[in-house]
Amino acid sequence: MNILFVADVVGVPGRAALQERLPSLRDELDVDVCIVNGENAADGVGITPKLVRKLLEYGVDAITLGNHTWRRPDLAGWIESTDRVARPANLSRHAPGTGLAVVPARDETPVAVISIMGSLFLDVAHGPFELIDDLVEEARAQTPVVFVDIHAEATSEKVALARWLDGRVTAVVGTHTHVQTNDARVQPGGTAALTDAGMTGPHDSVIGVVAEQAISRMRTGLPVRFETAQGDVRIEGALVECTADGRATRIETVRVSVA
Repeated sequence: MNILFVADVVGVPGRAALQERLPSLRDELDVDVCIVNGENAADGVGITPKLVRKLLEYGVDAITLGNHTWRRPDLAGWIESTDRVARPANLSRHAPGTGLAVVPARDETPVAVISIMGSLFLDVAHGPFELIDDLVEEARAQTPVVFVDIHAEATSEKVALARWLDGRVTAVVGTHTHVQTNDARVQPGGTAALTDAGMTGPHDSVIGVVAEQAISRMRTGLPVRFETAQGDVRIEGALVECTADGRATRIETVRVSVA
């Protein structure tokens, strides 16, 4: 099975890139299931029900989220009506939604998708290591193919989680920094790992934001209304190959220039 994971989709440029290239990319890479981190899809912060539906129309099978999950208020009242979206499992237990989605691959094989956030420098109700074992057990009760999106600031936390889960899940791939790392690997126990899958959107920017606006905020400390940049649009992510028992055999980074 080939699992395509698409890194943080940023605003209109990221969505347009998926609309234009995802169908052909699925064919080129012989993709069986496509998972996308969509937490920046709505103008760089959050996602709406309408945009969830659009991503699914473009060929996405499951969507993971992150620290901007609730930035668009209409998502909270809608998220439980879909089984294709996994929000971070370690947000408040009183929040709607779930951190685990199980979706069918091309041949109807179930694929479990776990969304979880790091606790270093991010605001979560529970640390990821408090919940991840139970989540993995729940996922493996339904399928041996388990993909984990760890949305975190710290590389150490992502690497540690990947090591902890080695042999129990198919892949642990990091998101959030929007900078693709060069450490794609299959660990000894058969779990693929990548510290950060990068960003799907405009790379002529500061992690998706118009560079001059981000620089002004950093230089002056004054509030600036950020806008999504437009240039050098790329699809970034990772392609994971695994066997029927969920053991990863290969992982490689993906980077496709769109405009």
